[in-house]
Amino acid sequence: MTDDGITEAGTTEAGTTEAGTTEAGTTEAGTTEAGGVRLAYRAWGAPGAPPLVLLHALGEGAADWDGVAPAFARHYRVYAPDLRGHGGSDWPGAYSVELMRADVLGFLDALGLDQVDLIGHSMGGLVACLLAQQRPERVRALIVEDIGAIQPRAAQVPARPAGELPFDWAMVLAIRGQIDNPDPAWWDRLSQVTAATLVIGGGPASHIPQDRVAELARRIPGARLETIEAGHLVHAAEPAAFTRSALAFLRPG
Repeated sequence: MTDDGITEAGTTEAGTTEAGTTEAGTTEAGTTEAGGVRLAYRAWGAPGAPPLVLLHALGEGAADWDGVAPAFARHYRVYAPDLRGHGGSDWPGAYSVELMRADVLGFLDALGLDQVDLIGHSMGGLVACLLAQQRPERVRALIVEDIGAIQPRAAQVPARPAGELPFDWAMVLAIRGQIDNPDPAWWDRLSQVTAATLVIGGGPASHIPQDRVAELARRIPGARLETIEAGHLVHAAEPAAFTRSALAFLRPG
């Protein structure tokens, strides 16, 4: 569901990881705690490499990045958390994009990541923008994937899918409620973003109005706008094009 708009086994202060190797294509699974919320995450790449954090869309999870993470892991230590209410992370019952932002900041603190490159898709892009504007010193570079400047709209209550879900339905309703009636400060404070920023739109096949994607880019100082005509799920539909554009922008060492 999307919204509108291994290292050696052991335990550390940051949490736990499952055994495996550190090759770029190998996925590690770990957990850590941020502000009393347990966050599950996946990681790829050499532990000493520069950190890159990937934030998923509404109703997705860390595994959504499996198709592109190995390409990034040739240059980075890549982390992808399940945001609260998703997957293996806690489902605490309290949900907002601001709480998710706080969780991600706590995640960075728990893992000792002072400054990161940050990529967010859809809802994850919104969380990334809020983090970059509140704590600009923590984000060196920012990429947001197919998210536009959200405008108020009539409430849209989605029907719950049948069966067991890998996310908390209460979380979906809470986040959708915020997207229906967004806080104007989300966009008013985009001028506070200091990170080099790339906004990637999915083109006309996306359900996100691309003029709003362009508007988001205009509001972030110095942001670059690119289009990859893949629809809303850019990194999933066109992983090679997505990673090529992202790495050309990030220019990792």
